[in-house]
Amino acid sequence: MAQDHEKFDTAMATWQEWQDAPWGRLRYTLAEANLMRHLDEGPGGGPLRILDLAGGDGGDAMRLAAQGHHVTVVDLAPAMLAAAEARAEERGLTERVTCVRADVHALPAEITGGGFDVVLCHNLLQYVDDVPDTLATALAPLKEGGLFSVMAINRHSAPLNIAVRELDPAAALAALDGNRLRNEMFDSDLALHAAEEIIPVLENLGCQDVRHYGIRSFCDYLTDDARKYDPAYYADLERLELATTARAPYMHTARLFQLTARKGTTV
Repeated sequence: MAQDHEKFDTAMATWQEWQDAPWGRLRYTLAEANLMRHLDEGPGGGPLRILDLAGGDGGDAMRLAAQGHHVTVVDLAPAMLAAAEARAEERGLTERVTCVRADVHALPAEITGGGFDVVLCHNLLQYVDDVPDTLATALAPLKEGGLFSVMAINRHSAPLNIAVRELDPAAALAALDGNRLRNEMFDSDLALHAAEEIIPVLENLGCQDVRHYGIRSFCDYLTDDARKYDPAYYADLERLELATTARAPYMHTARLFQLTARKGTTV
């Protein structure tokens, strides 16, 4: 399932509006918080070299660059990369953010041999056919012992989301064994995965110390979306999400799953 970058470019305004919404802000806040649990565990000090594959307009990259790290954003959509460059300039981060236009499955040599400390593979798996090959490709630029972070839509959340938000138990029942989701924003059919399916793939690729987190364990099942824009309510919701991102059973039904791991010596 090749990515059609024109769809991403066309949906730029809608995507940025989504990022600014409460659910978009939670997605980035939680991903950053989960990464922070592990970024200090690596050897040495100073800024890290981070690779953000399919990084779009830099939602993750800007937060990490603001902490002093050097982030390389790889994406195939020109408008997304242009937006990332603009965001970096607005924030005074141009020296810490590098944008490279490339297909994740055909990375240039300077990326594959880069020896990055951290590699992000967020929201890419739903657009590819061969998950093990994609993960192996994503791991290649990561140095041994480096931190790998994978994020994808949680298949287990789909029936629950339908039942709660659409009040349609028949459709939720049909979705129990489904593995596809229609994304209207990017006019794409997405593949759905589960953390327990991806963890063995990572381990077979030599990854170690795999950790499972949930992104938006409650937000997507609270139907009053307007109330989420209230600052006080959002603050309470954010505290709840942060408290449960690594807490069973909530990560198993969260809208997204995030897995972090260390690259072993056998990859």
